[in-house]
Amino acid sequence: MTRIKRGTVQRRRHNKILKAAKGFRGLAGTLFSVAKRHVYHAGVHAYRHRRTKKRDFRRLWIARINAAVRPQGLSYSRFMYLLSMKKIALDRKVLSEMAIHEPAIFDKVVAELK
Repeated sequence: MTRIKRGTVQRRRHNKILKAAKGFRGLAGTLFSVAKRHVYHAGVHAYRHRRTKKRDFRRLWIARINAAVRPQGLSYSRFMYLLSMKKIALDRKVLSEMAIHEPAIFDKVVAELK
């Protein structure tokens, strides 16, 4: 049986992993055997955090909206309830951005609900 040398295939595979590990600390960025493990775990974390990012942002938006409506004499839950009763279709992201960058308009929305 003939001997199969995998010089170019292996080199390409190693380079692909090492390119993905660029910027990692210590040997994780230069040594293939270490870099392989770190790149794998980085992928696992990236996959998981693409999902938790959505939860984190929703929590941030809710906290911002709550902070903006408290001085108006409302709680977050009451505010969202009144929005649904008045059929005002603004999502939490838009409301939180409005509360930060356009407080006058946000105050008008709150006044509309009262």
